Amino acid sequence: MKRHLIIAAIVATPLTMNAAPASAETFVRMLSGPAGGSWYPYSAKMMELVGKQIKGVSASSGPGGGVGNAKNVESKKAELGWTFAQTAYDAYNGRGAFKKKAQNLRFFGNLFPGVMQVAVPANSNIKSYKDFANKRLSPGKVTFGGNVAFEKLLKLHGITYDAVKKGGGNIHRVSYSDSVALMKDGHIDMFAAMSTAPTSSMIALDFSPGVRFIGLDDNIVDTFVKQNPGFIKFTLAKGTYKNQKEDVKTIAAPTILITHKDVPNEIAYQIAKVIWDNHADLVKVNKFWASVKLSDVMAGAAIPSHPGAMKYYREKGVVK
Repeated sequence: MKRHLIIAAIVATPLTMNAAPASAETFVRMLSGPAGGSWYPYSAKMMELVGKQIKGVSASSGPGGGVGNAKNVESKKAELGWTFAQTAYDAYNGRGAFKKKAQNLRFFGNLFPGVMQVAVPANSNIKSYKDFANKRLSPGKVTFGGNVAFEKLLKLHGITYDAVKKGGGNIHRVSYSDSVALMKDGHIDMFAAMSTAPTSSMIALDFSPGVRFIGLDDNIVDTFVKQNPGFIKFTLAKGTYKNQKEDVKTIAAPTILITHKDVPNEIAYQIAKVIWDNHADLVKVNKFWASVKLSDVMAGAAIPSHPGAMKYYREKGVVK
């Protein structure tokens, strides 16, 4: 049976939930993040490997965002999605951006910390979050987990998105790649991304026109982490980017994979096996993946886990 990979549009026929995996071609869709972020190329490689190595499975990868991915996996518009641990927790419990409890979601595995990185042009007079009150901000699309986190951080500084607009600023709802283009052309004053560190979008801006990263005071970090289970304190170490001269205090959240509870156990098992058995192929996508360890796979498991993935982790000795 011919297997193929659909990288861009999500046009595959949905996976037949609870069906046996090999009787007919099974379609598995994974939603990742925006082009220019770290999730997107990793997801594409994962689904390429799944499509090649699991008999009877055709896999696709498409763009998305942490909040939107949780909603789309819950509604069976995708079988797998990238998100953050606290986003999955909020979705499952109907908190924050989620009006209904998404209790069909299942934890599939922890990957790495998503670091909140807030960049301004190197020559900007912006020194702290308090200076964002009337600026042109690009925190990501509404469905991006980073946007949700940034808005909460802004509120801890006494600023709302509405206040930014009333003060003469605006909120750009665009992808990471579009944010890079806007900053290069001088059309935005700030770009926020919750992603790996380093991440390709920030590397591009560090090269040209040059950026500085805006950090957080200890009291803001402590308050935010206390109010938002799943987040951790994080220091963006100097030298993470070529022109970064100082450590920057910020927050981070475990980046995880989620799936729908009705994905067949054998399919989930095989996908977990492909992702982790081909660790070296993902390192080739970005050397950052070398820091991703199977031993950490259960970190951030704040919702019920999928038994198919757990079967593989038990075999590898990381789950009892």
